[in-house]
Amino acid sequence: MATIPPMPHETAAHQPSGSTWARSYAYTARELVRPRSVEDVRDLVLREPRLRALGSRHSFTDLADTPGVLVSLDEMGEEPTLAGDIVRVPGGMRYGAIASWLHERGRALANLASLPHISIAGAVATGTHGSGLRNGSLATSVTALELVDGHGSLVRLEAGAADFAGAVVGLGALGIVTHLELRTEPTFQVTQTVHEGLSYPDLHEHLVEILSAAYSVSIFTRWTDEPDGSVAKVWQKSRTTPAEIPGTEPATRAHHVIPGLDPAPCTDQLGVAGPWHERLPHFRPDFEPSVGSELQSEYLVPIEQAQEAVSAVRSMGDRVAPLLLVCEIRAIAADDLWLSPAYGTDTVGLHFTWKPDLTGVRAILTDLERRLPSGTRPHWGKVFTSTDLGSRYPRWDDFKDLVARFDPDRGFWNGWLTRVLG
Repeated sequence: MATIPPMPHETAAHQPSGSTWARSYAYTARELVRPRSVEDVRDLVLREPRLRALGSRHSFTDLADTPGVLVSLDEMGEEPTLAGDIVRVPGGMRYGAIASWLHERGRALANLASLPHISIAGAVATGTHGSGLRNGSLATSVTALELVDGHGSLVRLEAGAADFAGAVVGLGALGIVTHLELRTEPTFQVTQTVHEGLSYPDLHEHLVEILSAAYSVSIFTRWTDEPDGSVAKVWQKSRTTPAEIPGTEPATRAHHVIPGLDPAPCTDQLGVAGPWHERLPHFRPDFEPSVGSELQSEYLVPIEQAQEAVSAVRSMGDRVAPLLLVCEIRAIAADDLWLSPAYGTDTVGLHFTWKPDLTGVRAILTDLERRLPSGTRPHWGKVFTSTDLGSRYPRWDDFKDLVARFDPDRGFWNGWLTRVLG
């Protein structure tokens, strides 16, 4: 199977006492098991009273932890299969691996996240996304999934089935997802250009226009003014001729998303066309992404509340900046997946990459979450402090009922789900 080798910082995490990829949380599970087949997974579920699926560890909290057994699918070494425009993949496969595999066969996924290092099942289960006002989250490419539920049964759900929209962004609460089927399209080329000099007035006034200015757009800011009066850079990823960005100039040198760092780990810029999977992510799969030792938070707001959200963060800029490495602003198209942060509305995501100071970050988040618009939803895989989230998801109670049916003995339940779902 096409795979991405472990990055250097992941080596220790392959032990049961390991941690998340950024070392933000140390797992407490008593054992880590790597089944090699679906039957192995079923046997584990029938044998172990408490267990939890572990993806590529690209989260920052106890989301995937359990007092029992962590189950990693990275040794279920199956080759993907392509039938028409649908690719079937093992859940433990990473996006970087399936992307290159598809490109070799003339196919592509509609979008990718910033990091190609993440596992497919884990990214889908948490509503992880890339950018683009017409691009849904990674979960929206799923046409079917198979999981081993709390009864030890292998369950297949296809798009259109009654439980499908509730199960896709499932937070690992319904079972262990062993396989997914994803919709693909013909492979395509993308150019990536960084635009410098965006002022705060232009960012605020033209926010939606800027986010609409290419197939995928990211705005990077630290919320304080630079010496030249600018506040942000815009990363524009285009499939066609890129639109102009008000008040900016194209960069003449490559950049890292975090100011001052070597741009070598980042994908090619300067308007040079390349395959979709070598431009849509911000980082190359063979480098450590971002800075490694960090925390991340993200808040997704309905697009009509985006300017209000931007103003709220700007008002805290002096407090945010000392702990912030960078903040990324992106857009995500609406979907119908029950626990997707983009459920029912186009959204704008405010993604914070923080220095690894959990106490300081939590103090800021508590205040920030009070100031953000009422429709704000956090990214499930990142750090947030709110727990009263049910009113923000119309199908919240339906999802809890789904969990009760799929896992009546709560074998996949953990402390994170208790805090968040209740």
